[in-house]
Amino acid sequence: MADPETRPPVPPFTAESARQKVRMAEDAWNTRDPNVVVRVYTEDTRWRNRAEFPVGREQVREFLERKWQKELDYRLIKELWAVGGPEHPGRIGVRFAYEWHDASGAWFRSYGNENWEFNAQGLMMRRYASINDLAISEGDRLFHWPLGRRPDEHPGLGELGL
Repeated sequence: MADPETRPPVPPFTAESARQKVRMAEDAWNTRDPNVVVRVYTEDTRWRNRAEFPVGREQVREFLERKWQKELDYRLIKELWAVGGPEHPGRIGVRFAYEWHDASGAWFRSYGNENWEFNAQGLMMRRYASINDLAISEGDRLFHWPLGRRPDEHPGLGELGL
């Protein structure tokens, strides 16, 4: 049995193992369960997410609880953008978009980029996110799968022109 503090795939990442890591992260975030999501981060993980800077799993868990109380019916797609290469074998660049609505029913599509850095066990030590929100009409939504994991046949960001 694997060490519970190891989350394969681990660095050094290839394009294929990085894509796998990105999809695993997307799947975890689409559970909208902070307890599932935080398991892939180091105990002392450091984040930048908009104007918040959580440090450690507990602060990340609290951040995610607040996030998903505000961002309702959240559906996310992530896509690999870059792999760190020999100089930075534990780094992955990601772009993403997610759709959600607020308590008043107003819909948004949030776009962003993330820089990730992993330790040798495959746990994320750093996550730096830059995010922009776009108000959309319900009719402009593109992410229509049932809440939870995005089906394999659902188009990704590139296929959707995002």
